[in-house]
Amino acid sequence: MNQFTSPAWGYWIGAVTIVSLIGLFVFLRATARQTVFRDRQGKVIATTGHVWDDDLQEFNNPLPRWWMGLFVLTLLFAALYLVLYPGLGFWGGVLGFTSQKMYQQESRAYEARIAPIYAAYDKLDVARLSEDPAAMATGQRMFLTYCAQCHGSDAGGSKGFPNLTMQSEKSFLYGNQPATLVQTITDGRMGMMPPMGQALGSRQAVVDVANYVRSLSGLSHDAALAARGKPLFVANCAACHGVDGGGNQMIGAPNLSDQNWLFGSSLQTIEHTIEHGRTGHMPAQKDNLNADKIHVLAAYVYGLSHGRRAATP
Repeated sequence: MNQFTSPAWGYWIGAVTIVSLIGLFVFLRATARQTVFRDRQGKVIATTGHVWDDDLQEFNNPLPRWWMGLFVLTLLFAALYLVLYPGLGFWGGVLGFTSQKMYQQESRAYEARIAPIYAAYDKLDVARLSEDPAAMATGQRMFLTYCAQCHGSDAGGSKGFPNLTMQSEKSFLYGNQPATLVQTITDGRMGMMPPMGQALGSRQAVVDVANYVRSLSGLSHDAALAARGKPLFVANCAACHGVDGGGNQMIGAPNLSDQNWLFGSSLQTIEHTIEHGRTGHMPAQKDNLNADKIHVLAAYVYGLSHGRRAATP
């Protein structure tokens, strides 16, 4: 595919453009001259000699001067434009204009205009900022731009992507304290549940542990299988999830004793998770957002987990 990005394409585009402009000028000159037409007897006639439908004829009139003048101005404008701006493929233009430079200039102008707003937000801590309706509205717009693709426009999450509206700190994998939210948004997270099928030793052991896990959150389960699964859980899973299944936010191990399930709570899903493991990736946003914007976005997420929402426009 590299032949489609060859520099020769730039010269091809430039050549076609230049030849087209020259051709238009030549065509204009040719049509500006009045050609003398004669009939079969040699007499000069006022038409081109063409006849359609028995009596339709074309008068031998040149193009109007005002129209030709406008055409010439158009060609001159095109030539001037191609000298000043990049339009020939191989020529960057005298002004050195590029869409990237224009974008950067507009971005700098925009950032300078909104800097005072974020400077005012930066003076408030995340918890207090989450009570500011204007800040929540700003955070909501950033959330819809950078976060809604995974967490949903209502922040309710989906399979494999956490629900950020939960109003229990223990339901957050890493916690929902202000500093934690800022760190999560800034640097991202990489979560991994190792496959435990081989460690447990048998498919039946996986089923036993899955039933015990369901019992932790009050879900329907087989009591006998759960009783067999409890010592297996303590021996193989408690190191991360805790003996009571309450999770460990230091390493992002989920709380298994509530009703918030990242991948689902069905017996089959839990068995699959235990046997094959899971991986999750929260991408870092520090390359997309500066610290001031992350501060506002963290306040928005903090507000969601404390029952506050931005006003609907």
